[in-house]
Amino acid sequence: MTEHITFRHLGPADLALLLSVPEGLFDGPIDPVQAEAFLNDPGHVIVLAFAGDLAVGMVTGTVLLHPDKPPAMFVNEIGVRDDWLRRGIGKALSEELFGISRASGCKGIWLATEPDNLAARALYRRLGGEEMACVGYGWDGAFDL
Repeated sequence: MTEHITFRHLGPADLALLLSVPEGLFDGPIDPVQAEAFLNDPGHVIVLAFAGDLAVGMVTGTVLLHPDKPPAMFVNEIGVRDDWLRRGIGKALSEELFGISRASGCKGIWLATEPDNLAARALYRRLGGEEMACVGYGWDGAFDL
């Protein structure tokens, strides 16, 4: 279903491309300072899905380092424009990120979602994810972002 979709793993040279993404794909407007910092940090990953010149999907992840275990990838966010849902784009984006993660030496990939986000949970099951119970805590408005 994603035959007309192309994927691009962005790097520091892609700031202008990221800033040109029309609103509606991310939760809010792209902040140029944060976007530049994200792209310049090798521990942060972003892949965009394009239909022609329009970015229709995105996935972001962060490499988590620990002093006593191999690096792991935390999937920050997966998003697909409403008009492009149910076409396999979220699954393909996830697989792109998983491939980048594994190639960079990450030994685990994980994420969290809300219990009532049934569409996301179905996607993660289709990707072969193992569901586990988890309790989250946040400070300083972490869940308001």
